[in-house]
Amino acid sequence: MSSHENEFVVRPIGVIHTPFEGAEGTPIQGAFSGDAEGTVEVAAEYADGLSDLEGFSHVILLFAFHRSRGYALRVTPYLDDVLRGVFATRAPRRPNPIGLTVVKLVAVEGHTLRVAGVDMLDGTPLLDIKPYVPALDPRGEVTCGWLETRLEAARRGAPLRTVADERFHLDAEETPEDT
Repeated sequence: MSSHENEFVVRPIGVIHTPFEGAEGTPIQGAFSGDAEGTVEVAAEYADGLSDLEGFSHVILLFAFHRSRGYALRVTPYLDDVLRGVFATRAPRRPNPIGLTVVKLVAVEGHTLRVAGVDMLDGTPLLDIKPYVPALDPRGEVTCGWLETRLEAARRGAPLRTVADERFHLDAEETPEDT
């Protein structure tokens, strides 16, 4: 099967506004953002889809890494210093630059969501919103591959990078070794 055989188009349904203008200094995951707040502006034509969302405490935002250019199949993730397969990371330079973050839903105001725990750049295109449902989303015993060693070291006091730098916002011509 060709990788392009089943292509489809995804169009943004809105835009995410955050206090983060550039990659450097942006939290690398929502868990590291504290209560950084943002707004999710859903296009008016999709506003009716927000009905009944206010009963959820958290939502999953799916978005485009709109400033990421090109991709690398092996990257050095923020939480490690070893080259890893991109699909074993959450790095933004990927074949389909799609990100996801679980955020706290603070309020639904018309076609705008106020959220906390943002880790994306201001102006990020919103692709979808899904409710976070603990009863449906967790999976028994979970392992985290190479990341378990890094997180355990952090629990013992080793430094852990929590904010981004420019490593994944490269021109398509650059290689992972340039990161």
